[in-house]
Amino acid sequence: MTKNKLLRMDNVSIVVESLDDAISFFSEIGLTLEGRGVIEGEWAGRVTGLSSQHVEIAMMITPDGHSRLELSKFITPPIMSDHRTAPVNSLGYLRVMFTVEDIDEMLSRLIRHGAQLVGDVVQYENAYRLCYIRGTEGLLIGLAEEIGKK
Repeated sequence: MTKNKLLRMDNVSIVVESLDDAISFFSEIGLTLEGRGVIEGEWAGRVTGLSSQHVEIAMMITPDGHSRLELSKFITPPIMSDHRTAPVNSLGYLRVMFTVEDIDEMLSRLIRHGAQLVGDVVQYENAYRLCYIRGTEGLLIGLAEEIGKK
């Protein structure tokens, strides 16, 4: 019997309060808005277990076309909890990491958009420079710059 194989990771979803602000922030990082729409109806509630729901989503795509970020703004039901201020060692999904060409240039642009550096920009061996930032709405974002590729 042949084992089913994984085809790809489709997307990561982040719940936000302001879809427009999140689209603007992730566009500044370099993602492109692929589409925007409303998800509602009985079928959607059956998938999520929330029964009746009304969610506005925006799908952002990375420049290589391989990864997507789904930004979701729940109209109903209301948001149940807020994990944005959780420290990096909290259980569960916590952050998304992006590889960028120039971490210093990206940081200066994102700081102008309200991002805050969490710790320091550090170098891991001769491979990466890394940092965490709190971006729009306090979302935890990782940035990595490959050193050996320059």
